[in-house]
Order: sequence, then C-alpha cells, then structure tokens
Amino acid sequence: MSAGVAVAQEKDITVLLSHYEADKGSLMRFYRIENSPERTERLKAFNTDYLQQLSAFNFDKLNVEERVDYVLFRRKLQEEVRALDEQAEQCKQLTAWFPLADKIYAAEKLRRRGTKQDAQALAAAFRDISVALQDKAWDLNTKATGLNIYLLRRGAGITKGLQEAIHSVYNFYNEYDPQFSWWLPSPYKQLDSVLKAYGNIWELKIKTMPGTKDDGSGIRGYPIGKEELERQLQNELIPYSPEELIAIANKEFAFCDAEMLKASEEMGFGKDWHKALEKVKNTYVPAGEQPDAIMKLYNESMSFLKTKKLITIPPLAEETWRMIMMTPERQLVNPFFTGGEVLSISYPTNDMEEGDKLMSMRGNNPHFSRATVHHELFAGHALEQFMNNRYRTYRNFDTPFWIEGWSLYWEMLLWDLKFPQSPEDRVGMLFWRMHRCARIIFSLNYHLGKWTPQQCIDFLVDRVGHERANAAGEVRRSFKGDYSPLYQVAYMIGGLQFMALKKELVDGGKMTYQQYHDAVMKENSLPVEMVRAILTNKMIGKDFKADWHFYKF
Repeated sequence: MSAGVAVAQEKDITVLLSHYEADKGSLMRFYRIENSPERTERLKAFNTDYLQQLSAFNFDKLNVEERVDYVLFRRKLQEEVRALDEQAEQCKQLTAWFPLADKIYAAEKLRRRGTKQDAQALAAAFRDISVALQDKAWDLNTKATGLNIYLLRRGAGITKGLQEAIHSVYNFYNEYDPQFSWWLPSPYKQLDSVLKAYGNIWELKIKTMPGTKDDGSGIRGYPIGKEELERQLQNELIPYSPEELIAIANKEFAFCDAEMLKASEEMGFGKDWHKALEKVKNTYVPAGEQPDAIMKLYNESMSFLKTKKLITIPPLAEETWRMIMMTPERQLVNPFFTGGEVLSISYPTNDMEEGDKLMSMRGNNPHFSRATVHHELFAGHALEQFMNNRYRTYRNFDTPFWIEGWSLYWEMLLWDLKFPQSPEDRVGMLFWRMHRCARIIFSLNYHLGKWTPQQCIDFLVDRVGHERANAAGEVRRSFKGDYSPLYQVAYMIGGLQFMALKKELVDGGKMTYQQYHDAVMKENSLPVEMVRAILTNKMIGKDFKADWHFYKF
C-alpha cells in the first residue's frame, strides 16, 4: 500500500479535494516552466497518486454528496492525466525542433535552489543552442511538414517556456554572481533574441496553417470535429449528440420566433420583427449615460427578485459589486457588458470610429440590457462568485454548463414571471434568447466543419438581428483558440437543465423558489445532473454515466 493511499484513509473526500488544490498550486509554482518534461512528468505522477488515494475510499459507504464528489474528482483526475499524456506525446514529436533544450531546463532546475552554475559552460551552451535554433528556424520556415495545428501551438508554447526559463536563470544570477556576469550577458541576449524570432515563426505558421484560410471575415479558427465534440460532451455529462443539441436550439428558436412576432404586432410592425428590433435598438442612451441606465435596470431587477422572494442575496454581495468601463481592445471580442463582482460596461470611447460607436450604442440599448443585467449581477454571475467563494470551496469542478447555464436560467425564469413590462422589453429579452439559440447552432456547425466564420457572422446578423461589428466580435471570441468549443453551447443547454430541475422540484411542490435557488447556490459549480442528484438524494453509481434526458422534443 502506497503512502498516498494510507493517508487517504485518514481523510474524507472534502479534505482530499482541498489538499489536491493546495498541492497542485505548490507544484505549479515550483515547476513553473510550461511544457518542460520535468513539469509534465511530475504533474502526471501527482494526478496518478491522487487517483490511487481516491480509490482507497469504500464507495459503497459514501453518502450522496460524497459519491458526487468521488465521481467528479475521478473524472477530473482522469482528464488531467489524459491531457498530460497528450502533451507529452506532442512534445516528444517536437523534440527535434528544440535541440539542446535539456540544457536550458537543467539550468533552471539548478536555479530553483540557488546552485552555483558553471558560467563558462552555460555560456557555451547558450551559444550552441542559438546556432542550432537558427538552423531549425530556416527549416521551419522553408520545409516543415506534418505539423498540425496542435503541434504548432505546442511548439509555440515550448518556445515561450524556454524563453521564460532563460529569463529566470539570467535574472537570478546576473549582477550577483561575478563569473555569471562575466560570461553570460552576450550569449544570453543572443539566445533571447533567437528564441523570440523562433517563437514568431511558430506563431506565423499557426496563422497560415492550411485549412484555416481567412474566409474574408478576418477570423481564423480550428474546428475540432465530431469525435472530439462528442468526447467533450460526454465529459461534461451532456447525454446528447451535437446534432441533437442543434435540434434543441432550433426548437427553442421556434418559440422565440413566435413570441417575437407577437411583440412586433403589438408595436405596430405586424410580422416585420426586424423593424420592431430596429426601433428597440434606437432607444440607446446618449454617450456617457450608460452607467446610469444599467443602475436603473439593476434596481428594477433587484426589487423584482426581492418582492417575489426568489432567492436570498447576502447584503455583503449587494454592497461590494462595482463597475468598470471596458477597454476598446476588449470590446473587439466582448461587444456587450460582462459581469460578476465587477461589472464591465461595453460602450463607445471617444477614439472609436463613428460607425463602431453607433453599433456599440445600439447593441447595448436598455431593452437589450434588461435581459442580461440579472444574468451578469444578481442572481447570476455576481452571486455565483460570491457564494462559490464561501460554500463547498473544496469543489473545483468548474463547468460552463453551471456557470453560464445558471445565469441564462434567470433570463428564462424572469421571462416566465413577467419581468418584461412592454413589448419593447420582450423584444430585447427575446433578442438575447435567440442569441443563445444561435450560439449553439453556429458554434456546433462550425466545429462539425459545416460552417465558416463568415457564415457564422452572417447567421447572427440575419437570423438574430445583431449589428455586424458585434456579430464579428462574438464569433471572434468563440473561435480564437482559448475558448472552450462547448462554452457557447453551455448557456442555453445549462439553462434548460436548471429549468427542467425547477419544474421537477418547484413546480412539483417539493421546494419553494427560494429553497431551490438557495440550495443550488450552496453546492458550488457542478454539472447540473450532479446538482440534481444531490437535491433529489439520488444515489449514483461508481461508474456513473450521464443519463438525464432533461429536454423533451
């Protein structure tokens, strides 16, 4: 029996989860250089050891919550090991592109404990690496073949890690160690320059990767394909195929279409809902008055939540949220305000082009914002963050199906409870609901290889009524590479999961709204099917597979 397993028997799962996060933090700070073999191997051993510790628990004796934590923790550890194996394999395939990199990693390893370096030998190694990488740079530029997008990204990451390593070494010893200061400045500067240039080549290869040609939108992305979509959906405990999720989105779209026509007719535009939408867009407030408009909507939303006794909102959470203004650079990928403890307002700055100013103002009009103020603040992201920092903090199973699904659920619920006061309000709320449907359709079709970024932009403009610049920002954010392929799907699908659970518990007479909402907020971020297991006291099995078909076609 390993020491790790023996220790596990002295803990409960909540302690094991807490220790895991603390231990991982220590390792990540110690083994700082990303993509180094030492770090990859150590993290794999670490996660494997925790899998052993977890296996020491007698699953049959665990209660419902402990079983949920067990299943989700094992899933998380297995995914970590899988990703580390994939990383190690990619680095192995790229070994030839990074000659003598082991000498850099070795120098950084000595630096961590302040071991004196052989400065003359290290200077010679830095010069040799510079020469070798310059040769490789020529090959990478002219005759590199067989490098897919994942290997190119990994190559760029390895280069960045090597640069970080030589910076770490140089900044530690230079001007403190006379021998180091004598031998290293010139070889270091040369190698730093070579690595920077080498990194630029990897980045250029990424931008010009075959199959990611700019389609006119200026947006490049990398579809992951059906097999990987299905793997990720299974990992998120969503028991539907990509095609079934698109069908769900289309059915929800049909509801939005019917309601949009009703609102359009009430506004006097008949079935021409685009004209109704235009009128709503033109209700934007003058420049400089957006913060006041947001505060007005916030106060109305909070009054509604409290009057209806929908959820408990801690006074400190109310007291401590605050506003900032979003930078013009961030507005290129976030055309609408975002929230949490800090609400970031997206609205024109004085140096934007006139056309972009108008699109930003129209896209952030009060009727549109009415749908999302509770999404971004209470009882959405601001309350999520506040409660997650205070309840079951050992759970680190973050999933966008909970994070964004919960906030989207409030848009749906407040619609059902008649929060919109006028047909213009309903148009604004329906615009966003249509947008959530569209996100599923365009993102999955893109990753299935069926749509281009330009088709996605056109879909948002034509089918939802987005301003073109805002649609481009939305698509750019979705496909730029650091955004989960399922993130856009998670809003509507997670919201529908919470709505299905509400129907089961609240409409079924088992809980009040306040009891249901307060209970969810005290379980921290979990796949929604696991929230359901806890709230319904369902004993899940050790080899649990998602089987909750929460949507009825």
